[in-house]
Amino acid sequence: MANGRVLVIHTGGTIGMKPGPDGYEPVDGWLPERAAKIRALHDPDQPLLTTPPSRFGRRVSWEIQELRPLLDSAEVGREHWVRMAEAIAARYDEFDGFVVVHGTDTMAYTAAALSFMLEGLGKSVLLTGSQLPLANTRNDAVENLQGAIMLAGLYEIPEVGIFFADKLMRGNRTSKVDASGLDAFRSGSFPLLVRVGTDVDVRWDLVQKPSGDPLNIVPITSERVAALRLFPSISWETLERFLEPPLQGLVLETYGAGNAPSSRDRFLDVLGAASARGVVVVSVSQCQTGHVTAEYAAGRALLGAGVVPGADMTPEAALTKLQWLLSQDLEPDEVRARMQVSLRGELTIPATTPRFTWRD
Repeated sequence: MANGRVLVIHTGGTIGMKPGPDGYEPVDGWLPERAAKIRALHDPDQPLLTTPPSRFGRRVSWEIQELRPLLDSAEVGREHWVRMAEAIAARYDEFDGFVVVHGTDTMAYTAAALSFMLEGLGKSVLLTGSQLPLANTRNDAVENLQGAIMLAGLYEIPEVGIFFADKLMRGNRTSKVDASGLDAFRSGSFPLLVRVGTDVDVRWDLVQKPSGDPLNIVPITSERVAALRLFPSISWETLERFLEPPLQGLVLETYGAGNAPSSRDRFLDVLGAASARGVVVVSVSQCQTGHVTAEYAAGRALLGAGVVPGADMTPEAALTKLQWLLSQDLEPDEVRARMQVSLRGELTIPATTPRFTWRD
């Protein structure tokens, strides 16, 4: 029985850091050196970086490629997303799956960005990292890395996901919700794809089916996007300044189900004027779960000002999707239309007819 083959792309983050004079910092070459000494990641009786056998007798042979310089994830930007996508594409035919080792702070942004950039994806691309470095005696790094390698090498889940704390979540549905706890990520509006316990429970009914098209990278090149969180007493002058050129797209984090000040006419006028000159404004909820709707008058007023409802997209998914669409040669109205369509499973299209029984 052939081993699964996985390429681990190390971008930096806590998992591969060691204490330095100014605090924890990533160290070139240290992660593969340390991993080779950990039995859960490498069977010493097998070729280098070969896992122990799974309960079904299969192993995973894996290899680490470092994208240097290794970065704290706070330093990651769109140019690094493109490098990650290119690294996957360059060796796509050599491996059964891919694991991207990444810092936790911006992992959700990277996962969402890669989900849009990797068109025609037919293999697993799983991001993982840790809250505690592998250098620590007590850490969550071994379990997260081992789980991600196992899923990417032995299971055919053709999605960009985040594996953390025994859970695989769709990458563009996930947000970091805890800065210190080991269970740091949540997929609030979408069920888990996989839960790893004594068994590996895969929700195959939720896993997206590959298109069958060859892998194609559509890079993110636009930087003229921003996010703004509404707060009580925000002024229209602040909003107007925020929407000034050269901004092309704005993710507006609204209250509840997509509500915003509607009694301040100038506030809506500013949004309407920006939309009229081609700025794409998308509304997402500040809540971790929920769906932006136009059921309330305050939300309906935003629609009248040209604001696009973002359904149940996370702020990370909405921002990277908007950035990705604005990187292409599309008219603003086409961008607005595609923001409301599920392209990679990033949003839920609500049912148009009510269901009252299980038979429906």
